[in-house]
Amino acid sequence: MFNRADVIDKNFIEFVKTGKLPPTRISLKLSQTDLKASDLVHIFESQVASRHIDLKARTLKEEGKCFYTIGSSGHEGNAVFGHVFPYSDMAFLHYRSGAFFIQRSKQVFGTTPIYDLALSFVASSEDPISGGRHKVIGNKKLNIPPQTSTIASHLPKAVGTAFSIDKAADLDIGERKLKKDSIVLCSFGDATVNHSTALSAFNTASWISYLGGHVPIIFICEDNETGISVPTEKNYIEKSFKNRVGMQYEICDGLHLIDLIIKSQRVKHECRTQRSPFFFHMKTVRLMGHAGSDVEFGYRSLEEIETTEFNDPLLHSARILIENNILSSEEIISIYEFEKNRVHYVFETATRKPKLQSTKKVIDMVIANDNNQKIPNSPTEENRKNIFGKEYDRLKQKQHMAKLINYALVDIMLRFKNALIFGEDIAQKGGVYHVTADLYNKFGVRRVFNSPLDETSIIGFAMGFAHNGFIPIPEIQFLAYFHNAEDQLRGEAATLPFFSKGQFTNPMVLRVPGLAYQRGFGGHFHNDNSLAVFRDIPGIILGVPSHGADAVKMLRTALREAYENGRVVVFVEPIALYMTKDLHEQKDEKWKFQYPNLEDEIPLGEFCEYGKGKALTILTYGNGLFLSLQAKPEIEKRLKTKIKVIDLRWLSEINIPNLLKSIGTCNKVLIVDECRKTGCHGEGLLTQLESESKKTLNIKLHAADDCFIPLGDAAMLTLPSRESIINNSIILINE
Repeated sequence: MFNRADVIDKNFIEFVKTGKLPPTRISLKLSQTDLKASDLVHIFESQVASRHIDLKARTLKEEGKCFYTIGSSGHEGNAVFGHVFPYSDMAFLHYRSGAFFIQRSKQVFGTTPIYDLALSFVASSEDPISGGRHKVIGNKKLNIPPQTSTIASHLPKAVGTAFSIDKAADLDIGERKLKKDSIVLCSFGDATVNHSTALSAFNTASWISYLGGHVPIIFICEDNETGISVPTEKNYIEKSFKNRVGMQYEICDGLHLIDLIIKSQRVKHECRTQRSPFFFHMKTVRLMGHAGSDVEFGYRSLEEIETTEFNDPLLHSARILIENNILSSEEIISIYEFEKNRVHYVFETATRKPKLQSTKKVIDMVIANDNNQKIPNSPTEENRKNIFGKEYDRLKQKQHMAKLINYALVDIMLRFKNALIFGEDIAQKGGVYHVTADLYNKFGVRRVFNSPLDETSIIGFAMGFAHNGFIPIPEIQFLAYFHNAEDQLRGEAATLPFFSKGQFTNPMVLRVPGLAYQRGFGGHFHNDNSLAVFRDIPGIILGVPSHGADAVKMLRTALREAYENGRVVVFVEPIALYMTKDLHEQKDEKWKFQYPNLEDEIPLGEFCEYGKGKALTILTYGNGLFLSLQAKPEIEKRLKTKIKVIDLRWLSEINIPNLLKSIGTCNKVLIVDECRKTGCHGEGLLTQLESESKKTLNIKLHAADDCFIPLGDAAMLTLPSRESIINNSIILINE
């Protein structure tokens, strides 16, 4: 028979009836645990229910009623974790965790795990976690944030969450969501350990632990010895993790419930008391291939498949129940048949439930949240005087952008007691550009700290802290370095509200020094002039300030959006403008600004106009504004007419109708974009203006060449300049 689902289903009943059950090398009895016989039965029932969900999903997939069939078959031993670990321990689960989910649900009255999973499998809009947007395992009450087709991307945020627990308790933040003695569970498969993202998480946890920090996390590696079709080298995982610095190791038989119970209880106790990471190596099997579409015969022999099927964890559980005189074979079969009928009924009911029918309902969840929080009051002047010290009197003096951002971060840290600042070299050193200077001394290592040299862990930290009530303000040292961790923002932080209907969010304000025009310190990796990586990520907010006063007000808006609305904000700070003081000539100090009033903000989508001229409108941001304002007097002088320059500021929240109103009767528009022409924001802006304008606009895009930034004097050659803006403006006006 080639339908292995049917084979496995029929084999279970036949083998239990005939007593043909797989042997074990482990001699353990229930009496060696503190569990009751009924506990073991409940765990077995969860295993069986999970199995029948997998079997039913494959049937419905053939009927076109189910859309995802990566199942948990072979991994049902994880039901033990659902029993041993209380639901107050947050769990980041991979997609073979059906039995865990069902068993943990038994800890909370009123949960309906089978029905919830059924709704998710059939993509019903009534699915309580994702609303039909994906087949995910998640539940707010159970402390299980949803993961999608997770390979390794959930591991860094699991580490961040674990790291946050003791820190939140130590700081006594009111927004914290996890108990002070909580631990974090994070499950994944054996092939995952080779993924760079997983290695980042393991290394970070080990590094923190080695330095004396607390990372109470249990990495649960469910080792079925196969990554889709590629076998995992025998003993590789054990040899790789058994003697790892800063991490303890435990191996167990994932097919043997009692071995699982004994060892998971021991690891739970040690992790909870020692507050250090554990690698829990659960040996198991995979049944029915990777997913419904996977044909194992392409890479495994029939003999191998049948040998694996005889190692079915449900058959092992049946043997244990019989050996311990808990259930008879007839009672086991009765449970099996009962769960089959129950799952069948529940799934058939779920298939009749409504699906998502409108674009709006799909999109609404991109930025959904149910936080219902209002930002704290502004700090008192007394507190500000104490924390600013000698700098307090300088708040009234005009300063460059770097200094004003520093001031803003001080006030933010005073206002938001749950805010944290971290990144590479940001603590004692104060960052490469000293933007975070003295924050470490003002707020201490508990709130301002250096991260490992790893961008993946930085954003993972941010997501993890956010899961426990913090508002993280991480820094990526340079824009070009962000690409090392792009998936953490794109695949994890941005998607969480969408796949949880706003029940889970990743609020953060990600500061990224970047863009080009640096003099004396160039080259592509420090002068990256591309924001394309952020253009197509739904739900994130992208802000680029052009001068210090705007930077302050925009940062305050960013923190408000993160705190109140759970938003992910990317705040790109133009490095070349950090220390800039002069606009037109040396010592004119027209690019120094006074620190704004404490309550001043710039709402999303609000742009700024410079001039009222109608001959030409220049749309720009960042360094482009600085250069355009330098060019403006010369353009007006040569053409004897007035023009208008608009600073966009918020690139992800451009208000096109208001922008068109501002352009008004002017029909000539020059978009000055310092990023590379292909993929720059100006591309999309041009298209939007042309499609939504009720009149014909003559729009020209003046952007950087599609080239990397060279070193030295040549660094400016591919970029828009004062002169090129003047020339392009004159040509456009004269057309």
